[in-house]
Order: sequence, then structure tokens, then C-alpha cells
Amino acid sequence: MLKELIDPSWTLFIDRDGVINTRIFADYVKKVEDFHFETGVFEFFKFANTHFHKIIVVTNQQGVGKGLMTFSELEKIHDFMKQTIHSNNGRIDHIYAATNLKNDDFDTRKPLPFMGNKAKLDFPSIDFKKSIMIGDTNSDIVFGKNLGMKTVLVTSKEIVTEKPDFSISTLTDLIF
Repeated sequence: MLKELIDPSWTLFIDRDGVINTRIFADYVKKVEDFHFETGVFEFFKFANTHFHKIIVVTNQQGVGKGLMTFSELEKIHDFMKQTIHSNNGRIDHIYAATNLKNDDFDTRKPLPFMGNKAKLDFPSIDFKKSIMIGDTNSDIVFGKNLGMKTVLVTSKEIVTEKPDFSISTLTDLIF
């Protein structure tokens, strides 16, 4: 599937909730104890560690903007996620989290390209034409398409109307 396309110069952009960890519908992961890794995540990140130049998490986290958790609590969750993936032979190079409310004057949330463009500024070697966006929602797929990336949808109970380049059931479907 993607095997013919990618080489170690590619960048992986990946959503968090519903892809790396179990998504809590109609609520938010507000503390480390609420964060549960999806099946196959460690195997996938071990694979990605050797097959991608950069691994970037891009996540909408408006629970901070709503005052349901602090930025510090979000950082603790992300530190836990990064350390656990690292201890299982994977890596995350950077996490971009849009903590503003939907439609704020300064909106950094997906599907807007802000987090991707910020990653490109921070890591100039990123080439969006040699990048993949993995997500489970319309906003993830549109985000990737708007930046010229290949898109991969992880199917779930979320209704998605956007057409990705590829659909998978679990991240391990991408291991080759």
C-alpha cells in the first residue's frame, strides 16, 4: 500500500485521540489515568521509528480552551505518551496541540494548516508532498489534503465523509 511510496525521508503526521489513544466521545482525556493506548500503537511506532524522518503529532485539544484541564495537565499526558512510546522503541519528534476553542479569532485547529506550517518552520526538511497524515476524522483528512499530504483514515464509529487516500482498521495495517 504505502510501501512503494515512502522512504526514510518522509514525515509522519498523526492525530492523537482515536488513533494513538482511545478517544472519549463527548468528553476529553483530561489526565494521564484517562489515557489508554490503542491496540498496535507500540508496534506501529517501533516501525515508524525506522521508516520516517520525522514523527509529528498534531492534535486538537480544546478542552484546555474550555477550562476543563490546564495546559500543564495536557503536557503531563503528552509526556506520558512520549515516554511510553519511547520505552517501547518508538519516538515522537514533536507534538503540536491546538488548545483554542473552535472558531476563535486565532484558530490553530485542524483542518486549518497552522500546525503543519508550524512544523515546517520548526523542521525545514519537511516536504508535505513526502508526508502522510493519519487520523480518524474529517478534519484530519482535510488537514492533510490542504497541505498536499497522503491521507490515511483509521476507521471508527466516527462518521467521515472526506475521502482519504487509504483506509485502515488499526495502525498495524500500515506495518510492512
